[in-house]
Amino acid sequence: MGESLGQAVIRWGIIGCGDVTEVKSGPGFQKASGSALVAVMRRDRARADDYARRHGVPRAYDAADALIADTDVDAVYIATPVSSHCDLALRVAAAGKPCLVEKPMAMNHAECERMVDAFAARRVPLWVAYYRRALPRFLKVRELLEAGAIGQPTAIHVAITERLASAETRGNWRFDPSVSGGGLFLDLGSHCVDLFDFLLGRIDEAAGFSSNTAGAYAAPDLTSLACRFASGAAGTGTWNFNADKKTDVMTITGSAGTITTPVFSDTDVVVTRDGQDEILPIRNPPHVHQPLIQSIVDELAGGPRCASTGESGARASWVMDRCR
Repeated sequence: MGESLGQAVIRWGIIGCGDVTEVKSGPGFQKASGSALVAVMRRDRARADDYARRHGVPRAYDAADALIADTDVDAVYIATPVSSHCDLALRVAAAGKPCLVEKPMAMNHAECERMVDAFAARRVPLWVAYYRRALPRFLKVRELLEAGAIGQPTAIHVAITERLASAETRGNWRFDPSVSGGGLFLDLGSHCVDLFDFLLGRIDEAAGFSSNTAGAYAAPDLTSLACRFASGAAGTGTWNFNADKKTDVMTITGSAGTITTPVFSDTDVVVTRDGQDEILPIRNPPHVHQPLIQSIVDELAGGPRCASTGESGARASWVMDRCR
């Protein structure tokens, strides 16, 4: 990135102050050191005003361009449905402001490339809200891998299953591919694919398929992935949203042991070596986006680069495109 903003507090504006911003992300902008939330935007002005009142935010807007143009907003967080990410991010880039965009980064890899190029041209940073890259559990898993705790990592596998969503739940935009880009696989599976990249490195080859087994909504409810990392390790995954029970497990196999962790639930990390389990009870923070936000604020203040960049987010979309 270019020079730091050189000020004590990074002032944020949020475009799209919906459910994800109530606990997961919004309070993190206020609680991170050197950070403040100064403006929010929602098309429904009454709901934007209500959010601002409840969260102690000074200003509310009903137009994205008005928030982007606000001279008191230093950086913008885009928390809208996926179909709007690219367009809004390009507007933020045109204004020359740093931007954090929700995941998945865009509808497809081609849109991601447009976003990355636009921010590179203005020499301002773009990040993606793959906040698990900054959570203590996955930082610990990465540390263990780098320290050789299970020898040479040779494979990673993730299994995510859930029961078929209720008719009421299926009314959410995440089940509409024209808005979400591809249903629950892009919404939830994107975190898993990004973690593959974060933990084992760049994926060079990927193939997969998606299908609709229940016919209950337009998006696929079953996706499978097989991939090969630059290191030579293999990755596999299954995301089944028409299953009989909930499953949430990621297993990394090495030449001298395994590491098992959930992706979404807040349960223990298990390291197995020589038939013995070591239990690591690592818990998530109350506002799971906050560690990522802190790393972004630190970068803007001249510190190390945040781990979740536009480039890494685009790599996740490249892999997911190959599973459609």
